[in-house]
Amino acid sequence: MHKFFSLLGLCKRAGKLAAGEVAAEQAVRKKQAYLLILSEDASKNTKKKFTNSAAYYELPLIEAGTKQELGKAIGADMRSIIAITEAGFAKKLKQLAEENIENRTKVGED
Repeated sequence: MHKFFSLLGLCKRAGKLAAGEVAAEQAVRKKQAYLLILSEDASKNTKKKFTNSAAYYELPLIEAGTKQELGKAIGADMRSIIAITEAGFAKKLKQLAEENIENRTKVGED
């Protein structure tokens, strides 16, 4: 997950993400978002809201890290949701998250 959070920080520095519920929702509605990243410890309402938005706008959504970890990665306070607004970053972040899930599954099988 280290690479994932490092790339998230790079997205922030490049200005290619919208962090927080209001900013992420605006990016989704304006069709500027390519990927939604939801914290694992987000509230039920936040999870439902953005899961529904992702389905409606046909956006990939991944759950990764805690609110604290997401905030730290982008140099901010805790964040429940982050919208990635650049296709290349979104593709790489999704790939890194999927690789991490695969690696956790393999470790659990041993």
